Amino acid sequence: MKFTLSWLKEHLDTTASIDQIAEALTDLGLEVEGIVDPASKLKTFTIAKVIEAVQHPDADRLRVCRVMTDEGEKQIVCGAPNAREGITVVLAKPGDYVPGLDVTLSVGKIRGVESHGMMASERELELSEEHNGIIELPSGEVGDKFVDWLAANRPETVDPVIEIKITPNRPDALGVHGVARDLAARGLGTLKAVGDATVPGSFASPIKVVIAPEVAAKAPFFSGRLIRGVKNGPSPEWLQKRLTAIGLRPINSLVDITNFFTFDLNRPLHVFDAAKVKGDLHVRPSVQGEELLALDGKTYAFAPGTMIIADENGPESIAGIMGGEHSGCADETVDVFLESAYWDPIAIATAGRALKINSDARYRFERGVDPSFTQPGLELATRMILDLCGGEASEVVTAGSVPDTSRSYTLEPARVISLVGMEIPEAEQRATLTALGFRLEGDQAFVPGWRPDVLGSADLVEEVARIASLTKLQGQPLPRPQSGVPQPVLTPLQTREKAARRLAASLGYNECVTYSFIDKAQAELFGGGSDALRIENPISSEMTHMRPDLLPGLLAAAARNQARGFMDLSLFECGPVFSGGEPGEQDLHLSGILVGATAPRDPFASRRKVDIYDAKADAEAILQVIGAPAKAQINRKLDGWWHPGRAGNIALGPNTLASFGEVHPRVLRHFGIKGTVVAFTIRIAAIPLPKVKTPSRPALVLSDLQAVERDFAFVVDGNVEALTLVNAAAGADKALIERVSVFDQFAGLDGGKKSIAITVRLQPKDKTLTDAEIEAVSAKIVEKVTKATGGTLRS
Repeated sequence: MKFTLSWLKEHLDTTASIDQIAEALTDLGLEVEGIVDPASKLKTFTIAKVIEAVQHPDADRLRVCRVMTDEGEKQIVCGAPNAREGITVVLAKPGDYVPGLDVTLSVGKIRGVESHGMMASERELELSEEHNGIIELPSGEVGDKFVDWLAANRPETVDPVIEIKITPNRPDALGVHGVARDLAARGLGTLKAVGDATVPGSFASPIKVVIAPEVAAKAPFFSGRLIRGVKNGPSPEWLQKRLTAIGLRPINSLVDITNFFTFDLNRPLHVFDAAKVKGDLHVRPSVQGEELLALDGKTYAFAPGTMIIADENGPESIAGIMGGEHSGCADETVDVFLESAYWDPIAIATAGRALKINSDARYRFERGVDPSFTQPGLELATRMILDLCGGEASEVVTAGSVPDTSRSYTLEPARVISLVGMEIPEAEQRATLTALGFRLEGDQAFVPGWRPDVLGSADLVEEVARIASLTKLQGQPLPRPQSGVPQPVLTPLQTREKAARRLAASLGYNECVTYSFIDKAQAELFGGGSDALRIENPISSEMTHMRPDLLPGLLAAAARNQARGFMDLSLFECGPVFSGGEPGEQDLHLSGILVGATAPRDPFASRRKVDIYDAKADAEAILQVIGAPAKAQINRKLDGWWHPGRAGNIALGPNTLASFGEVHPRVLRHFGIKGTVVAFTIRIAAIPLPKVKTPSRPALVLSDLQAVERDFAFVVDGNVEALTLVNAAAGADKALIERVSVFDQFAGLDGGKKSIAITVRLQPKDKTLTDAEIEAVSAKIVEKVTKATGGTLRS
């Protein structure tokens, strides 16, 4: 959004400088992206007077001039045909930068005659394209600043242009009047009223407007009137300069007036050449095969249902976006139909995107203009057309009605402190909202039609704080309890999640953050893909379902890395997984995968392929740090994406705490992953909370008594699992046996037998064990294992 300072002052009575205005705009949320100030490059030039001009001794077209400056007489060689005695000129001294020439002057010699500066032309100062002679000023004192003379005599030439960035929620600032309103509310001046310019019609309009029922919701209100006998042509100089300053090309008076209202009051308008309109104007959906040559010179083919304005000949305008070339106004236009309408923002945005048209009208309508200003905008534009082009206006014709956007919210002055942390008196809050156009009745604030972004009481607080300036916000320490230790902020689940993530990272895993959405095929591989987890409006065809597990995202990341030559990977993710579409049907998991080898290649044979025990060890380490009981069991009630026989669950009874093992080859083929992948998944929320809640860790318990380790080797059938043997041995004396672990396994014995060797660690609690007690426990271990596995103690 661009505007000039003088344009802003048409709506704001202010003495603020351009710097003060720029600072206030940015602070108000209307960020200033740039200021083009023509005066800044003219500040060094001064006014001088030629007191003598004689012919150059060695050049027919040059004159040697004696010039009176603020530094006394100077000799300047000039080639301008109008250089003569007695004229008042603009002087550029040595050291001055001349923008039109892109040079910095210095003292020089021209054909052997020394010259101390130059007398400038308008093109050399970038004031215009005039360069046939130097500038002759009708007035001015020697030594005065040229920029001051321009400000007093030709202010438009030094009028700064301000460009601000408008966020999508502030359509009211897409007009200069809206910008001035914010500045006035801040206290930088007084807002000037727009005024009432109702123009009574002197005859009935021969052109009527009709809104088709199919588009009534998209085009709530359409109004217009015929103005006959206008004299079109170039617009006045002030209007042309105003449009040119913001980058618009003046076309003719009628078109320039509509462009002016678009930027001045955020009221897009359109004018039809009435002589080229056949019959009435109909707002209707397009039909198959219709197209329009638009004002931008391009022909647009409409998809069926696109909202257009048409007459009996066919489409004449793309509603709310751009008019057609056929009914556009030219210099010979005599009768014109002026349109002012309100369009549904979503309908305009949808049509604009489909047709790939960007226009000033679309930019405003899709963000939301003030519907209540539709009719006043038509009247103001009518008055300007009559003033600049003459003519006679008809009565206004309308279709539909202005949508009712009136609404009010409760003003709660105390919420400024709770939401923003600023103390603003209630009287100041009410004054701020009134200045912004809100109507206050008791504790109710009625929202003006130009603020579609205000949708609640919190928005009222935001407006008050924005005008008061958030730069005044003072940092305040959080309140502290009067005594004792404050309650922890994090929940137990959040604490566990933090600890689990930190340990996973310390184990060498790289954390991934993937989408919670995956495609249906991937979801079905991991027990999901149901309609309850399908997304109604997915962002892509590959993100149609909520993920039932974290492993699909990690496996997809592994596949992408392998495609780029990274074969050894350690990845983990912590986040939600979904078992249903209702609240509460989600869980917090942490999953990790290992791909490739455990280490880079080296001469010490330390590199090996990752295996199930790597995943098991990491899962157990994370379970330990987040408080899982040490007495968990391992079972094989596995989900279908784990490799059967090469995976397991860590569980407390029926409650599964974690799963680990190799990922099923079928799943790996689906993702295109080479080699073996071992993984683990920890169900963080499934781990029971401790019965006694303390803010600190329990004391470390160490025994003064020496532990005893005994090794046993059993011969069992080949199909007996080592886990069965370990669990049986651990159950021989749960109070005394601290740990049981496998340290050797040998298969291939006669009869399909195998040997499993275990170490049992005995930790006494109250006295040192005697040999007899150790032998008794050993006998119970052998008895339990023999009963559970049918094996025998190896001799």
